[in-house]
Amino acid sequence: MTTREDAAREAAALGEQLRRHAHLYYVLDAPELPDAEYDKLFQRLQALEAEHPELRTPDSPTQRVGGKVLEGFAKVRHKVPMLSIRTETDITPGGASAFDARVRKELGLAEDGPQVEYVCELKFDGLAVNLRYEQGVLVQAATRGDGEIGEDVTQSIRTVQQIPLRLHGDAPPVVEVRGEVYMRRDDFEALNERQREKIAAGQKNEKVFVNPRNAAAGAVRQLDPAIAASRPLSFFAYGLGEVSSPEQGGPDCATQFDWLQQFHAWGFPIGAQTQRARGAIELIAFHETIARQRDALPYDIDGVVYKVDSLELQRRLGFVSREPRWAVAHKYPAQEQLTEVLGIEVQVGRTGKLTPVAKLAPVFVGGVTVTNATLHNEDEARRKDVRVGDTVIVRRAGDVIPEVVGVLPESAARPAEQRGPVFTMPRRCPVCGSDALREEGEVDYRCTGGLFCAAQRKEAILHFAARRALDIEGLGDKLVEQLVDANLIRTLPDLYKLGFTTLAGLDRMADKSAKNLVDALEASKKTTLPRFLFGLGIRHIGESTAKDLAKHFGKLDAIMDATEEQLLEVNDVGPVVAKSLRTFFDQAHNREVVEQLRACGLSWEEGEPAARAPKPLAGKTFVITGTLPTLSRDEAKDKLETAGAKVAGSVSKKTDYLVAGAEAGSKLDKALELGVAVIDEARLLEILENGL
Repeated sequence: MTTREDAAREAAALGEQLRRHAHLYYVLDAPELPDAEYDKLFQRLQALEAEHPELRTPDSPTQRVGGKVLEGFAKVRHKVPMLSIRTETDITPGGASAFDARVRKELGLAEDGPQVEYVCELKFDGLAVNLRYEQGVLVQAATRGDGEIGEDVTQSIRTVQQIPLRLHGDAPPVVEVRGEVYMRRDDFEALNERQREKIAAGQKNEKVFVNPRNAAAGAVRQLDPAIAASRPLSFFAYGLGEVSSPEQGGPDCATQFDWLQQFHAWGFPIGAQTQRARGAIELIAFHETIARQRDALPYDIDGVVYKVDSLELQRRLGFVSREPRWAVAHKYPAQEQLTEVLGIEVQVGRTGKLTPVAKLAPVFVGGVTVTNATLHNEDEARRKDVRVGDTVIVRRAGDVIPEVVGVLPESAARPAEQRGPVFTMPRRCPVCGSDALREEGEVDYRCTGGLFCAAQRKEAILHFAARRALDIEGLGDKLVEQLVDANLIRTLPDLYKLGFTTLAGLDRMADKSAKNLVDALEASKKTTLPRFLFGLGIRHIGESTAKDLAKHFGKLDAIMDATEEQLLEVNDVGPVVAKSLRTFFDQAHNREVVEQLRACGLSWEEGEPAARAPKPLAGKTFVITGTLPTLSRDEAKDKLETAGAKVAGSVSKKTDYLVAGAEAGSKLDKALELGVAVIDEARLLEILENGL
C-alpha cells in the first residue's frame, strides 16, 4: 500500500500532467500523448484517490466524469448581472457603421476626431454560462437565467474538458469568467449518429437532436451530470463577471482585448477569429470576412459582436435599459430554404391575436428543422399570395420565428385551378368561436373572448405565473394545459382555489410536486404592484411601463380609474398604451378578475401618488464628473432628473452644465474647450433649490 506522503506527491504530479495534456488536446488541439498513455495516467490517479479519498480535490481531473444526480437546480444570483447585448437590426454592412456612429455620438467625438478601437468576436450559438473561480479553483457555474438569477450547473460544467478546473498561473482571489458552451458540428453529427444507432437497436426514450445548440444547452441543463459528460461539449471565453481589483490581487487590464488574452493565459480557449478593429471601415471588413468563412467554421454562429475595447470608454458609455451601449450583436442575412406549404392554420395568442401559420414539409433552415412558419397577418399572406400546395421560400434568422418570404415564381405561375384558395382570416376565433375583430388602423384580427377563450387562458396563466410576474415556480406549459383542458381553471383566480388533493391527482404530478406548487401559489400572494400589473397581461404593458404606472399613481384603484388624459401624464405612456389600459379596465370581467384575485389574498404595498412637482430644469442637459463632496453621482443624477433635467454621460455642444467634483478629468477639459458652464456641488444644490 502506498504511503500517504508518497501518494500525495504522486497524485499532485499526475494531476499536473493530466491537466497539461488535457489543455494541449482540448484547447490547443496539439496533443503530445497517445490516448492510451493518457488513460493509464488517468487510471493511476483514480486508483490513488480511491486508496486515499482525502487526495480527491475539486480540481482533480477525475472530477470531470459527472457526480450524483441532482434533485433540482439551485438558484444563483449573479454578483454582476449577465446583461443581454443589443442586436443591430440592419443586417447589412451598414449596421457596423450605425453602431460606430452611435458610439461616437455618445462619446461626443467629432466627425474628424480619432477612430474608436473595438474588439470583434464571433457570436456563438450555444448556452451562456458564468464560471466562478476562488483562489484559482472552479467553485460554481451558473446559466444566464434572467440575467439576475441563473441556475447552478456546476456539476455538468465540470465535465466540459475545455473549461479548466484550476486556472493556469497566477489567479486572483475571485474571478468570474463568462462564455459560451457549444457543440461543434462534427461532434453534433457524431452524437446524432450514435442516437440513431440506439433508436435502431430499440432503445426507448432516445431521440435525434435538432441542432447543436439545443444538444449543448440540453446537456448542461440536465439534473444528471453524466449526460453532459457523455456529450462532446466545447467552450469559448469572452466576458467577465465579478473580479478582484488590482489592489486585491486581480489583473490590471485596461482593455477588452487584454482580458481575452488573460483568459487564454488562464487556460481558456478564445475565438481564433477575434481581432481588434479601428472605426467603421474595419468593423465592416470583419463582418464581411466572417460572412465568407461562416459555412466553413466548425461550429454555428449567427453573427458577430463588436465591443468598445477600452474599459474606461465602456464605463463612460454605460448602459441603456438592460443593454450596454458599448457592444452590439451584428447578425447576418437570414438563411433561406425551399419547401412546400401543406396547410394554413390560424393560431390564437395570449392577447387574442390571430396569426396565420403555414404548415410546411419539414426543412432544415438556420440550424433547426422547421415545420411551421408565420404569415404574420391576413394582409401579408394575401400580399405574398401564399396558398396550400405552393413551393415557398422559408427564412429563419437566429432565434427569430421562421417566416415565409414568398412563393417560388414557378409555383405562383401555375393555373389557378392547380392552386389552393386565397387565404382569408376567419371572422370567428378558431378556439372559442367568439367574434374576431380588426381594429381601425390595426393589421391584426383579435379574438374578443378574453379570458373565456381557452387559448388565451393558457397563455394568460403562463404569463401571470412567469418569473418576472407572480413567479409561481412549477406552473409550466404542460401543467397549465392539463388544468385548463380539465376545466379546473377558467380564470386566474381559479389558480388559488387549487388544493393539494386536486393537484396530486393529475397525471405525472407526484405528492411532492403538488405540495411545492401549493406552497409556490401561497408565496406568490405577497407580490408588488408592478409585478401584478405586468402579470395581468394587458396589451402594451411591459415591466418598465408597469413600474412607471405604479410609481406615478401609487395604488391599483387609481390606475384602474384613471382617464386616458391622466394616464398620458405617466412617463413613457403614449396614446396607444393609455387606450389599451383604459380598454382593459373598462371590461367588467377584467375588473372582476382583479377583485377576485384580491379576495384570494393577493396583496402588495401601496403608497401615495408621486408628487406632481414642477420641472424647473426641463430641457436642460447636465453632465457629472469627478467626486462630489456629499452627493454620489447617482444621488446627483436622481435629483436632476426629478427636476426635469437630462443627465448625459459625455460633454457635447448640447450640454448646458458640467457638474465637476474632485479629480475631474477629460470631461472638464472638454467642457472648457466648448464653453460649457462648469459648476460645483454647492451651485448645483442652489439651482435645485431655487432654479436657474
